[in-house]
Amino acid sequence: MPQQQDDTMMMEDDSNNDTTSSSTTTNIMISPTTLNSRIHQSASILKENNAAMQDDDDDDTAMQEQPTFSKLSAMENSQRKVEYRRVRCPPHRYTPLREHWEHILTPLVEYLKLQVRFNTKTRSVEMKTSKHTQESGALQKGADFVSAFMLGFDVQDAVALLRLDDLYLESFQVTDVKMLKGDHLSRAIGRVAGQDGKTRFAIENATRTRIVIADQRIHMLGSYANVRVARNAICDLILGAPPGKVYNNMRNVAKRMSERY
Repeated sequence: MPQQQDDTMMMEDDSNNDTTSSSTTTNIMISPTTLNSRIHQSASILKENNAAMQDDDDDDTAMQEQPTFSKLSAMENSQRKVEYRRVRCPPHRYTPLREHWEHILTPLVEYLKLQVRFNTKTRSVEMKTSKHTQESGALQKGADFVSAFMLGFDVQDAVALLRLDDLYLESFQVTDVKMLKGDHLSRAIGRVAGQDGKTRFAIENATRTRIVIADQRIHMLGSYANVRVARNAICDLILGAPPGKVYNNMRNVAKRMSERY
């Protein structure tokens, strides 16, 4: 009897296990519609990934195949037209021009590749582009360089216009600041120049500019910010500010510039 009871219990356990496994199987089964939707979803995701990879490959190919163009020369930029510039020489600069002609001609021909000559009939320096001119702005740079020399700047100072791009020329008259006549005008010019050019040199060294005083006209060469500081100092002197006050201002300006650079 005990053995029969054990056999009966084992059979009941087996039947329970079969029932549990069958119920588990029925629970794991997935409907066909859900399976089809998941298959379509995975296929669409795969297609999007392939399209994205293809777009990246196309972008890389396009970046690699970007065309590169050589720099246009001055002749090609002007549609094969020869450009001219003429700078007149004042009577008081004729002798310095003749003495420094070689120093003026060398950077224009060797650096800017321009054709230059001096016309003795019109007393002017003539420049034009050629097939060897590479930069499109070479003619304008050459004209600015010659104009700076004609205004009274040294060749070494004027050459900086060819080497640097942020240098400018500015000119104004003393009477543009204040209407002065006679001795008052002479004293204003004397205050700007100073004894033996002391004031002018102080402004030049403090603002890193170059100043030329030609009678009533004042010419300045330098960067925009430096020229503005020098112009303000000169205007203060013309308006009657004492030179000592201007010296103190220039000393402060020089200190700030040395700290900045």
